[in-house]
Amino acid sequence: MLEDGKLYIGTSRKPDDTINKGEYLDFKFGNRHGLITGATGTGKTVTLQILAESFSNAGVPVFCADVKGDLSGIGAIGEPKDWVTKRAEQIGFTDFAFQEFPVIFWDLYGEKGHRVRTTMSEMGPLLLSRLMNATDAQEGVINIAFKIADEGGLPLLDLKDFQAMLNYMAENASALSGKYGLISKASVGSIQRELLILEQQGAKNFFGEPALKVSDIMRTTRDGRGAISVLAADKLMMNPRLYGTFLLWLMSELFEELPEIGDPDKPKLVFFFDEAHLLFNDAPKVLLERIEQVVRLIRSKGVGIYFVTQNPLDVPETVLAQLGNRIQHALRAYTPREQKAVKTAADTFRPNPDFDCATVITNLGTGEALVSTLEGKGAPSMVERTLIRPPSSRAGPLTEAERANVMSISPVAGQYDADIDRESAYELLAQRAAKSTQQAEESREASEAPAPAAPGGSRWTLPGFGDDDAQAPAQPKPKPRAGYQRESVAEAAMKSVARTVASSLGRALVRGILGSLRR
Repeated sequence: MLEDGKLYIGTSRKPDDTINKGEYLDFKFGNRHGLITGATGTGKTVTLQILAESFSNAGVPVFCADVKGDLSGIGAIGEPKDWVTKRAEQIGFTDFAFQEFPVIFWDLYGEKGHRVRTTMSEMGPLLLSRLMNATDAQEGVINIAFKIADEGGLPLLDLKDFQAMLNYMAENASALSGKYGLISKASVGSIQRELLILEQQGAKNFFGEPALKVSDIMRTTRDGRGAISVLAADKLMMNPRLYGTFLLWLMSELFEELPEIGDPDKPKLVFFFDEAHLLFNDAPKVLLERIEQVVRLIRSKGVGIYFVTQNPLDVPETVLAQLGNRIQHALRAYTPREQKAVKTAADTFRPNPDFDCATVITNLGTGEALVSTLEGKGAPSMVERTLIRPPSSRAGPLTEAERANVMSISPVAGQYDADIDRESAYELLAQRAAKSTQQAEESREASEAPAPAAPGGSRWTLPGFGDDDAQAPAQPKPKPRAGYQRESVAEAAMKSVARTVASSLGRALVRGILGSLRR
């Protein structure tokens, strides 16, 4: 059943339930993105698993999120369960064999995988505003904070750096508002409260160094297989906004860092975005426009993005139009919205005269799907009712001991485990505040010191012999120069920022399409 240059998805059936033909995804169209939809329990996870396995065997690295915990089994050899062997027989999959795959486990919390971090600067103001659900006024203040940090050479690496920057802005709001626009102390205070909530939700684990390198999720093994990066997301899903923002940040990092390569024979990376509705829920218009732009342009960098969700209506139409490969599992049609979703899904397929898509979608069994992929010159194939092939790896989770063993032999073992806290905005602003306080104290002490005694006041004098200083009128004290006044604390801080900028002349800070710092 396997064909060179193609990914075997399953075997389609004729109306009389006999075998029709194998359904494939051509690797050269793997970067044209895709959509996997279906109700809970219809087999979406297994479909994701078999796609990841096939891409890996073709030498394509894969990144996917393990929302329920059962995708981890892709790192262990499959087991001859009844439904697995029966499915292979049903579809005539004579080339079927059990196999384990090279897996790298990741976890924002560092519990079920290697730590994943990024810096505040790399996250950028747009995604941070999205993460904090900021208002327009708060988003403006966040943008100003990043602008001051970029201009002043103040690295924003973790939460305490950003908190220190907000404190600095609140203390110098009047001086900074004249240059950057109104900085409301109320907006700063509300942002600080949101940061506290983020910290309690675990974002403190996410922001910091060492930051994740994109190259570490694009590894291949010595035998030429692509590594499968699995993000442990069962705990992360308790904070869905952090989950969605993290995956969007990673997608933007890929977009910013990878070079243009056109249309390769196979993708450089395939990115599965599970629970995709969390990316689009309540997203502002400007963010949706930029997501659409990234999805449209990242194809030419060899990256395929596959959205996995329950309802096709979860994905905006502008993004949906970019998804060429479709796998539709069963949908329920009990409510008006669900009925609309069924009609929307059916209308997106190239019709098959043998059956009515809208009727079949509601009658599909577990592991069954409507499949349409790009073929020929990039046109969608006619939709076929397909039994999805069984996975070669384990259909179920790894044990804790098995996961620990995989992590111990991982190619990135030890690289991300220890925190690094180098000098950044928090330390630099603290140093400047201490220096300003010291200068103010020295100025106060100098002003309070007693004036020195007049010279020669205790000498003997003789009138008329040219030594009449004691009777000479007192000379007026010289007036201070009109052009000199001791600088205030704010002025000292601003001058310190200016000196930092001057000392780092030539350093260019460029932010990308989603506001993240380009490395």
